Amino acid sequence: MTEISKDAIDALLEKGLRNRWYMICPSHFVAEKPVSLHRCGYKMVLWRDLQGVVHALEDHCPHRGAPLSMGILMDDRIACGYHGVQVDANGVAVSVPGSPGCALEGRKATKAFPTKEIAGAIFAYVGDKLHPEPPELELPEELTSPEFSHFLCYAEWNGDYRYVIDNVMDPMHGTFLHKQSHSMSFGETIAEFQVRDTSIGFVFEKVGQRNVNFDWTEYAETGIAWLRLEIPYPKTGGPGGNFHIVGFCTPVSPTRTAIAFWRCRKVSGWRRDAWRFLYKNRLEARHWHVLEQDRVLIEQFEPDANQREMLYQHDLGLVRLRKLMRAKAEAQLQALAQAGSGRAA
Repeated sequence: MTEISKDAIDALLEKGLRNRWYMICPSHFVAEKPVSLHRCGYKMVLWRDLQGVVHALEDHCPHRGAPLSMGILMDDRIACGYHGVQVDANGVAVSVPGSPGCALEGRKATKAFPTKEIAGAIFAYVGDKLHPEPPELELPEELTSPEFSHFLCYAEWNGDYRYVIDNVMDPMHGTFLHKQSHSMSFGETIAEFQVRDTSIGFVFEKVGQRNVNFDWTEYAETGIAWLRLEIPYPKTGGPGGNFHIVGFCTPVSPTRTAIAFWRCRKVSGWRRDAWRFLYKNRLEARHWHVLEQDRVLIEQFEPDANQREMLYQHDLGLVRLRKLMRAKAEAQLQALAQAGSGRAA
């Protein structure tokens, strides 16, 4: 077995684990023109074909490396603006107008990212050399069941994506940082936590307190890594019971993170209409205010803050997740090393 260095594991985690789906951007980011975005260590180009289906490639022409995002759309392919090389949605250079029949023509020479568009967002699969085909993408019921109504909240924050994950895996911060929030002003300021395993991940929860405050967080992997929590709502929050949040974090760079949180409630009929009206007219601004409290704090963390921590019982959840992520990174690098690939794609 090849020994994998700490630096190699850190480098992979900085870009994001491979062989899973990632939330890339809201659907409205990709319209009539190609869009170039940095995600998970890649510069990607995304576009829609004539049927409106989203495609994604590495934003790199295989000829000379020019950005394909500056080329010309041709339905399910892009013609590079530099020399006209046409690359299709599978990454194959299907035509080289300046030199027909050359060795480049017909080769799969650009990395392609399988995509799906669900719940108002675009997701892409980021695999390594050993896993080019994506697993099934299964999202939580809040985003797929007609019983739920939801709103997408998208933002980009400065800082490492892992600090954002740590924040969500820390229910206790709601009691202090968000104590003025109408939905987080109740409950004890002292708590004991436990980890409860599930078939797809684990739940980190307060012992003896439920439906009072930010009392638990769930981490799950279903082809994609996601986080889920619930916030109890007072009657002034409208119909629908507890307020569900489903979140995804995607690394843009070592110092920037794309975050998407869907705010969801289980409502139907007139209650759905009432909830959606109330959310847009009263609650959304409050939720952005709470999220802004998180952003301002996290963006002030020093890059090495997590190397100088003194953790205690409330941090069991984030410690569990950090260990899980490191183990997965090491396993992915180990598999590549054994296959002779040397390093992650």
